[in-house]
Amino acid sequence: MEKPGHNRIEVDADAAIGTAVRELRQKRGITARELAKNASVSAAMISRIESGQVSPSISTLQQLSNALNVPLVNLFKGTAGGRCDFTHVKGGDGIKSSRIFDGHVHEYINLAFHARWDIQFEARHAKLTRQDVRPPEYIGSGVVFVYILNGRAIYQYGDREVVVDTGDSLCLDAELNYGFKELLSEELEFLTVQAERRN
Repeated sequence: MEKPGHNRIEVDADAAIGTAVRELRQKRGITARELAKNASVSAAMISRIESGQVSPSISTLQQLSNALNVPLVNLFKGTAGGRCDFTHVKGGDGIKSSRIFDGHVHEYINLAFHARWDIQFEARHAKLTRQDVRPPEYIGSGVVFVYILNGRAIYQYGDREVVVDTGDSLCLDAELNYGFKELLSEELEFLTVQAERRN
């Protein structure tokens, strides 16, 4: 659809989509004509899209995303109007918290929490001490990354158990139950990062 009378916001969105298409095409080393053929659109349409002269339909964008082998959302990456969040937490800072769960208590520092329309991300620096009760077990969504800064423990993921030591890392889908089953050292210090898609 041609857009002679579009307002500034719409023009910026179309230009951002065009830039994303052009950059993805160039990154894959294909010509506009090749992309047009693979997406079943005309080469002239590719030219107009990349120069921000048209507002492509959702079906056209879907054809382009399939031809470029990227999720549809990648074509909209520059449409947020330049707004983005940035956080810098100095060493030793962060939000200090305690988790209390069935008699178990441990300390952690929230280092980051970032929520966009498509994903949510949080990072914590935690410290466990050996106690008479088991640390909490979790189940959720998204993916979890754990990096052992200091100590040794048994980590459970579903029916699997693994011994983790200083310098080890874990990466897992959060849909199965997970968490530290038992500390093998008096103290365990680790970094945990969780990211999940937002609907």
